[in-house]
Amino acid sequence: MSLTELDDGLVRRMAIGAVFSDFGGKIHSVGFHRTDDLLVTSSEDDSLRLFDIANAKQLKITYHKKHGTDRVCFTHHPSSLICSSRYNLESTGESLRYLSMYDNRILRYFKGHKDRVVSLCMSPINDSFMSGSLDRSVRLWDLRVNACQGILHLRGRPAVAYDQQGLVFAIAMEGGAVKLFDSRCYDKGPFDTFLVGGDTAEVNDIKFSNDGKSMLLTTTNNNIYVLDAYRGEKKCGFSLEPSQGTPIEATFTPDGKYVLSGSGDGTLHAWNIENPSEVARWENNIGVVSCLKWAPRRAMFVAASTVLTFWIPNDGEPPSPADPPADQQALSQ
Repeated sequence: MSLTELDDGLVRRMAIGAVFSDFGGKIHSVGFHRTDDLLVTSSEDDSLRLFDIANAKQLKITYHKKHGTDRVCFTHHPSSLICSSRYNLESTGESLRYLSMYDNRILRYFKGHKDRVVSLCMSPINDSFMSGSLDRSVRLWDLRVNACQGILHLRGRPAVAYDQQGLVFAIAMEGGAVKLFDSRCYDKGPFDTFLVGGDTAEVNDIKFSNDGKSMLLTTTNNNIYVLDAYRGEKKCGFSLEPSQGTPIEATFTPDGKYVLSGSGDGTLHAWNIENPSEVARWENNIGVVSCLKWAPRRAMFVAASTVLTFWIPNDGEPPSPADPPADQQALSQ
């Protein structure tokens, strides 16, 4: 369903429309393409999977046993991805790969990080991308060049995000510190720093709303904050049930009016942030949701644990399991 004007009623009507349950472990990361109706997932079974979200079909699987799969995002090309590694980080340093799902080919390796990449973000305007790692660094890259373009050393676990214009990027870290950089001259240091007072937990994730007015911050103790992106003031905050060993993800709707999140008790929640209030709570039968993202151009979101679910406005039809098509391609390397 194409994205229409969202309101509380439509958000409340969201329900599971398709289920993909053949993953061989926890799903680590999901990402939508910015302009095509495509979704990519990475999971514990070392797979990358490509989905057509308009027709709820799995298009392709590739396996990556040597390096594993962890964080993943699309480049601007609909069949090209950046994926971080889970294995052999110290021995090879091949922490990131630029790869083609079309022919299962590695286009470039990016070496440098010495520990897991926990945050990955592609610039919306050019071939730049950023990675944040447990080695307490953020690295800036260009798809066309093997060498790292810049390194920022930080304290604690970093989370990174570009704004929708690609002119500003944010780095969040423990203690609730958010630093904003001009992406054209980041080497001059941050032009602003915000502090989210009272929460010393490490930051799990940071996102900008599409209109650039808000930032969404989630911490490892399952607190969610919506900040004014210009002044850093806290617009609202929500506390959820702890989820041992499973960091949760929250997401903005494309209009920036709503925030959705999972919780440690397995429920899903939606809040209207213009008049801060919970507008929906859904019981969830797939356990604690580790990945949650709203599609850029559609009235749908995906939620994932060891199972992937597509959520769309309920039109009275019961949800149907989506089986992989018979001609689905499974590749391995």
